[in-house]
Amino acid sequence: MALCHCLECQKRTGAPFGVAAFFAETAVAVDGVSSEYRRMGDSGHEIEFHFCPTCGSSVYWRPHFRPGLVAVALGAFADPAFPAPSKAVYTERRHPWVAVDLGSE
Repeated sequence: MALCHCLECQKRTGAPFGVAAFFAETAVAVDGVSSEYRRMGDSGHEIEFHFCPTCGSSVYWRPHFRPGLVAVALGAFADPAFPAPSKAVYTERRHPWVAVDLGSE
């Protein structure tokens, strides 16, 4: 589980950060139709986002800088008991009023 404060995640989610659960691609089964958006990440590698063509919600993405992994948007689980993120990235772009407890970090 990771929380991202990058400006692109802020724009993509309409929120001050995005949160994703990362899984091995072999452990994820995709079912149904999605629309796709691709962009270059800060790493110089492409990120392939899939979102619901009906409501526009981000559902999952493939960060090509992490081959073999699929990121699933935390909101797609609709489960308040889902584990909290243990890592935050792009913290220099965090909104100063956002406070997140990452446990051991």
